[in-house]
Amino acid sequence: MLSRTLGAAARLFLAAGVLQIFVFDQYGIPFWISVSLIIALMLIYTYRGGIKTLVWTDTFQSAFLLLGVILSIVAISGELHLSPSDLIATVKNSELSKVFFWDWQPKSFFFKQFFGGMFIAIVMTGLDQNMMQKNLSCKSLGDAQKNMYWFSVVLILVNLFFLSLGVLLYTYANSKGIAIPAQTDSLFPMLALQHLGNFAGLVFIVGLTAATFSSADSVLTTLTTSFYIDFLNIEQRPNITEKQKMAIRKRIHFGFAFILLLVILVFKALNNQAVIDTVFTVAGYTYGPLLGLFGFGLFTKMQINDKWTPLVCVISPILCFTINTYSTQWFGGYKIGQELLLLNGTITFFGLWLLKKNTEIDSLRSEG
Repeated sequence: MLSRTLGAAARLFLAAGVLQIFVFDQYGIPFWISVSLIIALMLIYTYRGGIKTLVWTDTFQSAFLLLGVILSIVAISGELHLSPSDLIATVKNSELSKVFFWDWQPKSFFFKQFFGGMFIAIVMTGLDQNMMQKNLSCKSLGDAQKNMYWFSVVLILVNLFFLSLGVLLYTYANSKGIAIPAQTDSLFPMLALQHLGNFAGLVFIVGLTAATFSSADSVLTTLTTSFYIDFLNIEQRPNITEKQKMAIRKRIHFGFAFILLLVILVFKALNNQAVIDTVFTVAGYTYGPLLGLFGFGLFTKMQINDKWTPLVCVISPILCFTINTYSTQWFGGYKIGQELLLLNGTITFFGLWLLKKNTEIDSLRSEG
């Protein structure tokens, strides 16, 4: 739940921050008020509709997001006078399109990116409760499987569009002599709203708004459902009436909305790097134990002492933070990148394995 909250807060912070700079600041509206309005709007349309609402709204939001990316690419291509073949060649030949980096010390090392990215996709998408609930909304197992297959294909295409847009943004800025902002998250909104004309600005705002709600609205519903069912186990309590259950669910829903607001404000106060880097760093620490738990349950049949599991899931990120902090000193300049997630999951896995061994030893001692 922590990982879901932090990941969604980071994504919402990115979109809300851009809207703040280029829209709300123009009217003198403080950041905390603008974020509160965004979260309140999400509350309104998820308040009663639940996951059914999200299935429909995410469809429209994703469509507008993808449309915004495509139209932005078209706008930049027009400004640079690039034909479709020139566009492909520009992206292909750009230094920013380089994939294979073989220096093992920096974070850009290919195998760090490959395996770290692979496991980030597993935990942030494959193990995502929001994705699970949307699959459960399908009419049959076959429909759910097809949904997953098509989602995988579409995800590849969408990522190609986003990466191509990133290359074109830097190409456009360099060709026009526009200085790249220190915080690169501002590059796209700056170009769209100040240099590419009103149409590009409108497309950007629509796409950004779609991205904001598509990435964050589902968090409120899934966190509410998870806490209501898995933690409080409300549905299994016969002494609670249906009216009381509904009231409890509403309070949980509003409670998580408030927590999400607080986390975003903390991001605003502390963040000094590109938010995408923040998202991956947060994922490395918070999703690592989830990866370890999943792998342990999938590949072993060991019985462990569950009361110590939370301790393992806390100790593992702390160890990873220590290793990440001193990695350049301990390992000859080696910088930990996206493999932080894999390291965290591995430590959690072996921590759970040690619980099994300790349980067996205690059993032998008691028999003796």
